[in-house]
Amino acid sequence: MAFEVSDESSRVLIADDNIPNCELLDAYLADEGYEIDMAHDGQAALDRVAAQQPDLILLDIMMPKMSGYEVCQRLKESPSTCDIPIIMVTALNEMGDIEKAVNAGADDFLTKPVNQLELRTRVRSLLRVRHLTNERDRLLAYLSEVESVRDKAP
Repeated sequence: MAFEVSDESSRVLIADDNIPNCELLDAYLADEGYEIDMAHDGQAALDRVAAQQPDLILLDIMMPKMSGYEVCQRLKESPSTCDIPIIMVTALNEMGDIEKAVNAGADDFLTKPVNQLELRTRVRSLLRVRHLTNERDRLLAYLSEVESVRDKAP
């Protein structure tokens, strides 16, 4: 059994109430081969995550129905979604905004206008960590099964 990092397409959720911003981020990531999904308010972002868990979320802070801070905090508090990397993408750039995003559980923070190279680099890096973590978890589960079988052997 080989334990290699999966090269399957990663799912990225872009959550921003401004449709042109979503389209720009999508265009910036177009050559990376990611499967892109979009949500245009905080509640829709949570609904999309519940329907099909993404590998990474690009999350705007200022959205209707629920702020990005609230979405991030809810996802990070849930055992089933706490490991999804979240990059807050916002026009807010005061230190207090960054601190609030970090306190909500954000893994990274980008300010608008977003630099394409910086976005791609951070997304690629966080996805690499996500996939390695998934592989580690699969390996640990496999080893636990092997140990369990071994312990039951006569």
